[in-house]
Amino acid sequence: MTTAQAMLDSDFALLSDLFAAQAAERPDAIALVDDDRRLSYAEADQWVDRIAASLQRDGLKPGQAVAIGATPSVHYALVFLGALRAGGAATPLTASAAPAALGGMIADCGSRHLFLDAGMAGTLAGIELPKEIDLIPLDLSSAGTPLEGWVEDEGVEPAPVAVGPDDPFNIIYSSGTTGSPKGIVQSHRMRWGHIRRAGASGYGRDAVTLISTPLYSNTTLVAFVPTLAHGGTAVIMGKFDARRFLELSHAERVTHAMLVPVQYKRLMERADFGDFDLSSYRVKLCTSAPFSAALKADILARWPGGLVEYYGMTEGGGTCILLAHEHPDKLDTVGRPAPGHDIRVIDAAGNELPPGEKGEVVGRSEAMMTGYHNKPDQTREAEWFDDQGNRFIRTGDIGRSTRTAF
Repeated sequence: MTTAQAMLDSDFALLSDLFAAQAAERPDAIALVDDDRRLSYAEADQWVDRIAASLQRDGLKPGQAVAIGATPSVHYALVFLGALRAGGAATPLTASAAPAALGGMIADCGSRHLFLDAGMAGTLAGIELPKEIDLIPLDLSSAGTPLEGWVEDEGVEPAPVAVGPDDPFNIIYSSGTTGSPKGIVQSHRMRWGHIRRAGASGYGRDAVTLISTPLYSNTTLVAFVPTLAHGGTAVIMGKFDARRFLELSHAERVTHAMLVPVQYKRLMERADFGDFDLSSYRVKLCTSAPFSAALKADILARWPGGLVEYYGMTEGGGTCILLAHEHPDKLDTVGRPAPGHDIRVIDAAGNELPPGEKGEVVGRSEAMMTGYHNKPDQTREAEWFDDQGNRFIRTGDIGRSTRTAF
């Protein structure tokens, strides 16, 4: 058994350590691809070491945020992984947010660095940023010290950092229904749950995942993180385009993709959809918005491979999974709770309701946020505890518990 596989079979492992193990065992395997570059695991791992060492040189403390606001790319992915190896919390910022909101996220997370590109620099023009923050462009823009000029020389390694399951993996900012972005802190334990569950979806060293949603989205990380942990290839699109997605699927022999419903709709509506060889697909994933039964049926009929829908929140809690290819008669549902996920329904007073009653959906699992960054009161508002003191996350969604068989 390889070191990487032993780690995957263990009770807990870090993505950074798994990535290093994959690089040691298969140095020439391709890890990251975008329109401009293809990096092997060995090349990518060296970059991750250099970035991590540079962050530590600049005084990064364990658990401290590392802010990234840029178009998805190989360099973006390397900084994300470098932040983790340095012991920090990767903090991808919503590039489409309003300037004032972005400024608030940067101030709230407390990052000493902002990795950005020309687009983000333009958005932030006129916004007062913390004086101590260093701007590091990932492209050739002149927003600050370029990545190539900031990063340590080849061969430099970071100092080892003790990281535990409950330490922060990332902070994702989401406005939810309040309009005020909150930093959702997710732990290494939460991401480990995604990595461990991914084996059932066919992730492995021969997996090729097409990343076409933003890297600041939990939707994307649910597919991106397991791909690299299991030694596969992540093909990164800077911006979604339906025809380009199909071209890349054909050319790269893509096996996995995570898409939102509107992307599926645009793909299936293309007159040339059938012109592309998609036979390499094993699993297609979907989440983040209502997914019509008719669209699911069309995908099952014309797109090879399985189709899996997730219902859940960035905050975590309880997730439902519909294996649409196994249950084509249940396409009007979001499936059943994932293994180990406890989902219940409560009334306005916080009392648990029996099956058949309608109320707010709450959920509990290993995949739960630690809390909202710097917002203890709002964290408490998002929690519900049962009679045994078990912590659940409130969704704000209305649902009905049923006993429907699958």
